[in-house]
Amino acid sequence: MMFDAVPMVLGELVSLKGGYPFRGSIEESGDGNALAVQMKDVDPDAGVNWPDVIRTQLAGRKQPDWLRAGDVLFVSKGARFYAVCLDEPPSPSVCSPHFYHLQVKPQAALLPAFLAWQFNQPPFQRQLQQAAEGSSQLSIRRPVLESMLVSVPPLEQQRRVIALADLARRERNTLQQLIQNREKQLQGLAEDIARLAGSAS
Repeated sequence: MMFDAVPMVLGELVSLKGGYPFRGSIEESGDGNALAVQMKDVDPDAGVNWPDVIRTQLAGRKQPDWLRAGDVLFVSKGARFYAVCLDEPPSPSVCSPHFYHLQVKPQAALLPAFLAWQFNQPPFQRQLQQAAEGSSQLSIRRPVLESMLVSVPPLEQQRRVIALADLARRERNTLQQLIQNREKQLQGLAEDIARLAGSAS
């Protein structure tokens, strides 16, 4: 599969913001006004697990930067840096400060899902590891991320990559389910054999 891609500075393609500035731990509130996406809710393959995202009450009068479908969340701290492209949040939502909140600029010929995919691939991961700072915990500073180069192929080629990545994800899920089913079958056989041995003695 041949591609034509143009290297571009990330900051020219997206607007980048920090997560919502929670003070201290995020407190759960059943009648809160927002969902708060935290690192525990996000997986690079599955995206955001919305049913597990807690509801909280946002303080202050400033209008939050609400999450929208097509936004990209980038995990900027910790042992692993990765990005996810959001589907439609079920209700008003924000992300914690562990994320950078990226929105592709309207004039940019860049699909958010392709950007998230590229973040998670080895070439960009190498850039991130080289740029990471910190001793006890690695992190990527905002100006550093904004200055990084991303490869931008034509939109049709971006769509082909996204479709191929979706197919690979479905194949992994199917294979994982087959493995789990086979393990359950073998566990059942082991239980049957143990019961037969017990009844024979």
